[in-house]
Amino acid sequence: MQSLFRLFVFALLIVGLIAFWEQIRGFDALSRFRRGDQTAHTVVLKEITTLGKLELVKYTFKDIVEHEQLNLFLPNANAVLIVEGEATGCIDLTRISAADITGTGDSLTIRLPKPELCGWKISHDRSRVYDTRFSFLNEAQLVSDAYRQAERQIRQSALNSGILAQTRQNAERILRPLLERTSGKKIGIIF
Repeated sequence: MQSLFRLFVFALLIVGLIAFWEQIRGFDALSRFRRGDQTAHTVVLKEITTLGKLELVKYTFKDIVEHEQLNLFLPNANAVLIVEGEATGCIDLTRISAADITGTGDSLTIRLPKPELCGWKISHDRSRVYDTRFSFLNEAQLVSDAYRQAERQIRQSALNSGILAQTRQNAERILRPLLERTSGKKIGIIF
């Protein structure tokens, strides 16, 4: 019975120390003695890629993310983030070939590739961690997982919001007048 009591007291002591650490972790006592930062970079150009994707629409999202890590023995860790992200719809013009352009008389028909979601990302400079709880020594992983889930949600939200249909509409609205003026012919666009 006495060993069970000692185990209970030890567990309380550990939980108390962890809670105390969480409270003081943000305090940087040595910051008064710093003179600044110094950074060195060695940048090497790795690759040059030819791009041909025409970006036609960008959706910007704001998301409140409540992410929870389920633990077996400790309380579940959770983080609340306020995230801003964006998704871009585009058409890959490199996939157009001469066979995709047909003409009859005073009109041309151009077959464009299907619209695609060419990028989605979190804007970390416009996002922030609002709160974390019970993350103990694993806060960086908790926040990283929450951002990863938020990025997946940005992608899905863009698709659910009709970004591909909007990309198609913008392609017709932007490309048709441009091509009609340059070619002097009536332009039909199909996907």
